[in-house]
Amino acid sequence: LCLKSGNSAILRGGKEAINSNRALYKIINEALLDSGAPGEAVSFIDRTDRDLVAELLKMNSHIDIVIPRGGEELINMVTRESTIPVIKHDKGICMTFIDESADFDDAARISINAKVQRPGVCNAMETLLIHSGFDKKEALLYAIADHKVEIRGCPRTAAVLPGRVKNANEDDWDTEFLDLVLAVKIVDSIDEAMEHIAEHGSAHSDAIVTRNYVNAERFLREVDSAAVFVNSSTRFHDGGEFGLGAEVGISTQKLHARGAMGLEGLTCLKYVIYGNGETR
Repeated sequence: LCLKSGNSAILRGGKEAINSNRALYKIINEALLDSGAPGEAVSFIDRTDRDLVAELLKMNSHIDIVIPRGGEELINMVTRESTIPVIKHDKGICMTFIDESADFDDAARISINAKVQRPGVCNAMETLLIHSGFDKKEALLYAIADHKVEIRGCPRTAAVLPGRVKNANEDDWDTEFLDLVLAVKIVDSIDEAMEHIAEHGSAHSDAIVTRNYVNAERFLREVDSAAVFVNSSTRFHDGGEFGLGAEVGISTQKLHARGAMGLEGLTCLKYVIYGNGETR
């Protein structure tokens, strides 16, 4: 994507994958030369010293953008230290809200897909919010638990499914489990659900399951995430699914790329003006 958008790229990985990265860079370099492109279009830092990262992040006269991919500690360090603009591809604390009017089959199918299909990815659901007026809470929780999902719930959730729910602690609402673990909270309104998303979400992907048009439109308008879904799984937030082809990742910030970031996200505007002697 960097090459197709006219950018050169500097690659730097962690010590855990240094041998694989060396092999991959060798293949990339050979492919560039075989195609007639300059080998220098892609550079590789063949050392894993952390001090090098701090130095690299200050080279704003040579580097236009930094895209950190990795754990929360790495992303926070890059954001803190860099004098170069950073595009963050941060954690995905994705949530699904089951509204009072939700169809049970939709609620079960969407929730199970969002949590179970690939639990270790950033667009998997980590928190399920259920309206207290939804009349099939027990059946929904059983359906999810039957897929070997560990449920960590609020006291009201534990009362719905005694013996199958672990008590959630405050950290669970802010955790990207990346596993078959799900935080569940019962709320009394769409307002309470959206307040929870605003406080604990990561602005990645959030969904509502509802048959209420007004609530669907409110959720789309008021939930400030990179992708919001009505009656669909958060697992669809993906460059390929959005028609972007390959993706750099999913940006959780607002400038300049947001959400699934493909080829266009690696470009910016350049104004080109043809004149005929005009002056101002």
